[in-house]
Amino acid sequence: MKFLKGFLLDLQFFTAIPIRFELPMDIPHLKSAVQAFPLVGLLQGGIYASLFYVLTEYTPLSTLAIAFFLWLMSILLTGGIHLDGWMDASDAYFSYGDQPKRLEIMKDPRTGAFGVISVIVLLSCRFLFIYEITENVQVVSYWMIAAIPFLSKSVMGVLLLTVKSAKNEGLGALFQSAATIKVLWIYPFYFSAILGLMTFVDNGFFLLSILIVIACASLLVCRRKAVSWFGGITGDVLGAAVEGTELFLWMTLWLLHYFAMA
Repeated sequence: MKFLKGFLLDLQFFTAIPIRFELPMDIPHLKSAVQAFPLVGLLQGGIYASLFYVLTEYTPLSTLAIAFFLWLMSILLTGGIHLDGWMDASDAYFSYGDQPKRLEIMKDPRTGAFGVISVIVLLSCRFLFIYEITENVQVVSYWMIAAIPFLSKSVMGVLLLTVKSAKNEGLGALFQSAATIKVLWIYPFYFSAILGLMTFVDNGFFLLSILIVIACASLLVCRRKAVSWFGGITGDVLGAAVEGTELFLWMTLWLLHYFAMA
């Protein structure tokens, strides 16, 4: 029951799925919420893959239209919360100020020019990758699409509990104050279960292993840059890490359709 409530907390915070009742915000439930991060990503990915499959197999829509609706769902389902972090972190980084100045910029509710430019580039690249994946879709493609948010949310959880907080307030500090790295014991179990499932999908184990390697590389980069650029993690930095990781994973899947899935 506690784990379920933690999962529902994640849905309230990180998706636009309506959860209309109040949930406890105490330490045990926040710990469970951190443990459930990958499952929230898996739910998101399942929605993306299901929509993609239905549009591809059961509608007369063009490749362009299918790609557009999948791209749009990737924005709407999260309510733009991670994109907001991407824009705020971009504004802060491209200010070329010191760490205190960057943290101050991220607290500013206004969006600057660099934030707007960065989100246009991010979403444009994502649309390109989705469109060309749609043109070359295979059965395993649906499974890989489902894995992308699962991996990005896993990266978010590890970052949250392995990198110091840059400030003592905000969403990142809230979760970090309630959990320790020990709660991540369940993440390897998730990965083992998903990899085991992928052995029954043609090329699934191999392709998912590549995505996991890319996600791990993204984690290492995000850990280093979060400290050097911002002095640690914040809610905005975590959101930017999720979006950046997903961009690299979409790009990897796009490239795999040319070189490993042709």
